[in-house]
Amino acid sequence: MLEDMTILVGTDGTGQSMAAVEWAAAEARRRDTGLRIVYAFDWDWRGYPDFVDMAHSLAEAVTTAAEDLARTTAPGLPVTSATTIGHAVPQLLDAARDAELLVVGNRGRGGFAGLMLGSVSHRMATHAPCPVVVVRGRETPDGPVIAGVDDSPAAGEVLDAAFDAAARRGGGLIVLRSGGAGPDDVLTPWRTKYPEVRVETVRTTTAAAEALVSGSHNAELVIVGSRGHGTIAGTLLGSVGLQLLHHADCPVQIVRDHLSRS
Repeated sequence: MLEDMTILVGTDGTGQSMAAVEWAAAEARRRDTGLRIVYAFDWDWRGYPDFVDMAHSLAEAVTTAAEDLARTTAPGLPVTSATTIGHAVPQLLDAARDAELLVVGNRGRGGFAGLMLGSVSHRMATHAPCPVVVVRGRETPDGPVIAGVDDSPAAGEVLDAAFDAAARRGGGLIVLRSGGAGPDDVLTPWRTKYPEVRVETVRTTTAAAEALVSGSHNAELVIVGSRGHGTIAGTLLGSVGLQLLHHADCPVQIVRDHLSRS
């Protein structure tokens, strides 16, 4: 057990955030690490002092339900939880400083995720100090891991994450390369490190976002970088990553490159 490494998941009790809890628990079991659940509710209690205890009780009920789901999903998994008052964005960003991975649903309500992607999910994908997974799409996604790479410096970190994810799942990996990307022999170090991973390289001349969204219908996880250039990542997750967060049919992992973490 890697006790110093923890997966962090945000919840607000909605179905989509509980799906994120379930996904995070399964991922923590695959990585042999712990899970921390955070519920941040943005409520101005100053005008309603008599309801403070009630609000805390309701919040504790949310985290308790999330803990129960996590332990059912991954029996024996070390699970901790925290309930905080305040907007979810700063609360999660602060908690993510010590996390190996942050997991959120793509929608939510109230103080956690707002009503549409673009509040917490978007902010986490673009600003969190660690890799982020946004759980969305099919209820039980199955298939290979898909990695979107170009010739940017972030490609190596995307490949690191993608080969590792495929190896832990015991499935295949599809590396989707944009039209201008370099030769396929750049995969050699990862093929050597992960000989058990069945990897297929697909070069696309169509828009990378379109190809990755299409591939997500038959994938378990899509992984892209948070930065890049050319047709794959745009800048600040403005193109491919953002379109995946809106339209992918499976969870999307945003890998933080060294520049974005600095």
